[in-house]
Amino acid sequence: MERFEVAPGAVFVPDYLDMDLQRELLAACRAWASGPAGMRTVRTPGGGAMSAKQVCLGWHWYPYKYAPTVEDGDGRPVKPFPEWLGRLANEAVAAAYGPGAPADRYDIAVVNFYDGDARMGMHRDQEEKSLAPVVSFSLGDSCTFRFGNTETRTRPYRDVELHSGDLFVFGGASRLAFHGVPRVRPGTSPQELDLKGRLNITLRVSGFDRPAGT
Repeated sequence: MERFEVAPGAVFVPDYLDMDLQRELLAACRAWASGPAGMRTVRTPGGGAMSAKQVCLGWHWYPYKYAPTVEDGDGRPVKPFPEWLGRLANEAVAAAYGPGAPADRYDIAVVNFYDGDARMGMHRDQEEKSLAPVVSFSLGDSCTFRFGNTETRTRPYRDVELHSGDLFVFGGASRLAFHGVPRVRPGTSPQELDLKGRLNITLRVSGFDRPAGT
């Protein structure tokens, strides 16, 4: 399987998900997006709104913490994190780093939906206690994924074109690197997937004492 190291610990694996698995993940995302505890618009403490919509599993993320309930939405308990998704995350880590990579207990999924105008500013995934690798799957429209450094939101960074079915894993020295999505390319989703827009499924290990959604 072809793989590219974008930075130390950051590995891009194109065409990782076959179309059948992409369809299965899309169906799961559509179920997770429905209420209660469904997809919502995320608002920052300053009153701004993220352009990508979001739903979480296992633990609910909102700026800038985790909770067992949808604190900035309907207040309902977060949807459970399925075991099969954790297995998929560990398989992805092994594909990126090699079969000797240690397995972790993945227990958080953050699912972002981007329409053609949506963006994601440079940020770090730093609210988790664990520094296990972050696993990211792309479905639907292609995007520019900007992967930076651990010190600043500005250069140096590297832009990677992510397409439907691609895998990106970042851990180790790059676990706390800034990253974002400056551009989505509408109309580039595979026709057989039947998805208008882009879905990003990001899997993380919380390191918290107890699972929220089980």
